[in-house]
Amino acid sequence: MMQKTPTADSAVDPKVGNAGDTPVEPQAALEAALAESESKTERGRELKRSATARDEAPAVKAAKGRGAARKVEPNNLRDVRIEQMMSKAELARKAGLSVLTIDRIEKGFGCRMDTKRKILKALGLKLSDRRKVFKDD
Repeated sequence: MMQKTPTADSAVDPKVGNAGDTPVEPQAALEAALAESESKTERGRELKRSATARDEAPAVKAAKGRGAARKVEPNNLRDVRIEQMMSKAELARKAGLSVLTIDRIEKGFGCRMDTKRKILKALGLKLSDRRKVFKDD
């Protein structure tokens, strides 16, 4: 494909751009580009906010569907784990649980007695020490 070479009649003018285009002032073009960029940034923020709200909605709906929301009770698991210089991954491996489960429990979500027992053993604690880690037992 051959490109058109500019002739004296159709020379490229910095204010015009390519020959035959509508003249555009450089300042106006800059302002238009800036406005478009800001618009895209704001649109991105809106999408992120709506995605966050959309991601939270199923958990709330699921909790309502069961008749009650999940009970969140604070515990000392994170403090005890850090005191023993143990990572979540290490605790999960020793307890035979997933890191996600450890994370949920540290955030205060409930778990089964069997899970609590596994965590206590992995931390090297006695079952009688459960109140040091899990407050409401």
